[in-house]
Amino acid sequence: MLSSYFQIFGCLVKTVAACAFLAALSFSAQAAESCPDLSRFYLPSVTLQNSQSNDNQVDWRLLERQLAGIKLDCLESSEFFALHGAAQLNSGLINESLESLERALLLDPNNGAAQIDYGQALFQQGQLFMALELNERLLQREDLPKALQPALRVRQQAWKALTRQKSFQVDALGGYDNNLNGAPSPDQVTLTLSGEAIPLTLDTDFRPESGPYLNLRLGSRYRTLAPNHQHNWATEVRARTSEDSASNLVQLNSRYAYINADDDHSWQVNGGLSHLNFSGSALFSGLDASVRYQTNGSAVCKPYYDVAVQYQNYHEQVFLNGVESKLSAGLRCPLGPASGSHRLSAEIGMLNNSALDSTRLGGNRNGWQFKADWQKPAAGGLFRAEVSHIQLDDSKGYSELLASGADRDLSRSYMLVQFRKPVAALGSNSSLLINIYRQSQNSNIEFFRTDSTSAEIGLSWSF
Repeated sequence: MLSSYFQIFGCLVKTVAACAFLAALSFSAQAAESCPDLSRFYLPSVTLQNSQSNDNQVDWRLLERQLAGIKLDCLESSEFFALHGAAQLNSGLINESLESLERALLLDPNNGAAQIDYGQALFQQGQLFMALELNERLLQREDLPKALQPALRVRQQAWKALTRQKSFQVDALGGYDNNLNGAPSPDQVTLTLSGEAIPLTLDTDFRPESGPYLNLRLGSRYRTLAPNHQHNWATEVRARTSEDSASNLVQLNSRYAYINADDDHSWQVNGGLSHLNFSGSALFSGLDASVRYQTNGSAVCKPYYDVAVQYQNYHEQVFLNGVESKLSAGLRCPLGPASGSHRLSAEIGMLNNSALDSTRLGGNRNGWQFKADWQKPAAGGLFRAEVSHIQLDDSKGYSELLASGADRDLSRSYMLVQFRKPVAALGSNSSLLINIYRQSQNSNIEFFRTDSTSAEIGLSWSF
């Protein structure tokens, strides 16, 4: 019987999927008596001559239609459902092929042909670890034909490689910012001395500097996957240079995430560090950790809950150091197909920033934050809009010299509009990138009112 299947193997197209299926038919059980002889479906009558070569190619769609016509006569034949499932799989009918191959394995759990194609169908449906497990069991079968072993080992190695993913991204953008140095918006502040308001004009060093800039970013990501969890590492270095060298900055962000997920819920534990150099000196460093819980029920929007804490260190003004904590809740909503990129998320949280130095002006701070992120395919690319608003209030008067010692309130709004579109002329990994930023900070104390708008355009490469 095995030799006859190798003769069939020689008749048909020599693709991995077809060869694996046809050679492995030796594993298949005999068809039920009511099912017609299936050998005719392995003959060249179901093939088309390839105009580009002397090889025959299987017309899988024709084969699928022919087999569908005799399905009612072969309901108890594992061989039939294995062959029908292979035809459906190679015709792109993944869900249908899974049903047929599952039926074949119910009728004969040792049907090797069905097992081979069932593993491929699971992989193409995105069930990587089930496919790996099944392929490993196939490799351990004592009756596995030697001719099939190399192809199955290559497949196993290729699938295992997908559990360890590396990627890099390089962005180079040029832009213009009307407030490179983050200076206060007013030209003067009002001091309160002996109960009298005295306007003070700010020195030019404390006024906004506008101009063009060059923004460079280098990012890397590494992810390892397991059946129920994954590890993610991401690191990004950003450098911005301009004619105003005092506004140059270098920023480092590095994050780790552990994600554990099942059908009902997922847990995510995050840790990260950030560092900012401004004007050639270390300005700020932060360490943060968070835990997120998300439900994965049948509802379209998935709610999640987040607890986060961050240690904030200001290198040249240590009296500003603090520990900020946040408790938040949000929703993630896919607005199109589950695997698509059209989605919306929104989150609201309560903030507390505790001073590590009792002399810190304003003392502890309490407030709230709202943020939302919308992503949508558009004009052959991807459009994204992100907004954030933070409100913070000091627990005690900020300074007798400012607003007669009033408690400071601070609100900060941020908006990002981004468009990314592939640039085929520069390669499949290249994209045009356009960013528009807007940040506004308001306060009852003039010195903390700032306004900044910037726009940049450039290229992004991922590999």
